[in-house]
Amino acid sequence: MVSTVKRVIESDIEAPAIVLVEPTHPGNIGAVARAMANMGFLDLRLVKPQIFPSPVAKSMAAGADSILRSATVYDTLDEAIADCRYMIGTSARDRTIDWPSLTPAAAMKSIEGVKAADVAFVFGTERTGLSNAQLDRCNTVVRIPVNDNYGSINLATAAMLLCYEYRQSVVEPREAQLSRYEASAPTKPSLQPAPAELVHGFYRHAEHVLNEIRFLKVHPPVKLMRKILRLFNRARLTEEEVNILRGVLTTIEYELDHRGPRTDLPPESGDSAEKDATRSGAG
Repeated sequence: MVSTVKRVIESDIEAPAIVLVEPTHPGNIGAVARAMANMGFLDLRLVKPQIFPSPVAKSMAAGADSILRSATVYDTLDEAIADCRYMIGTSARDRTIDWPSLTPAAAMKSIEGVKAADVAFVFGTERTGLSNAQLDRCNTVVRIPVNDNYGSINLATAAMLLCYEYRQSVVEPREAQLSRYEASAPTKPSLQPAPAELVHGFYRHAEHVLNEIRFLKVHPPVKLMRKILRLFNRARLTEEEVNILRGVLTTIEYELDHRGPRTDLPPESGDSAEKDATRSGAG
């Protein structure tokens, strides 16, 4: 008699979420699930998959069906990472705006001290990868060093490489023997990054205020705002820091609404003053 009991993959480590953005082929979803099971990753999140669920995905999962069954589907990337605090995005192509990128091994060091449940590895659609706007939502960008003459890498392979590097960063230190001093010394609590949803709210708030004070209207707005976002992404803002920054922005908004024209500025001189006088009818 054939057993109908469905096998449930269990993990021997705590691992980040894997987020696939708009995957086009169900076979790749299944292959990623198989790679996740190999490395002890269980949390698969799909953003607008073209075809899912699918028997092709199940076949390619090769027994990792439980990861497919528990996978969650979202309409947007923001929804998929709403409960995360640190996102590692992947990119294989050159960008018009240069993103500082890390190797997979270096990226794992960037999340030391961050709880695994607060981390997400984000992969883009197979043909074009993550868009610039989607990369904006990531704290760190990873580029896998491959042959310059052939840079095409399969989605499941890329996922396996990042999952492997994470597993190595967790398993090896855990198995290393600690000295008595290290084992008994009190550990300093690490500062956890703020939730992605909170940080994104701060970014929207900052963009609104920068527009209000005409900062973004003086410069090329899209590229400049992207550079500002990258600056804060590198800082790994905590929840308290986000609240402080939003308090600063709120104060700026209040002053803009309630303060009259400034009287402490020196009078304009030269051509600009003459133009103002002409506009006001003086002369």
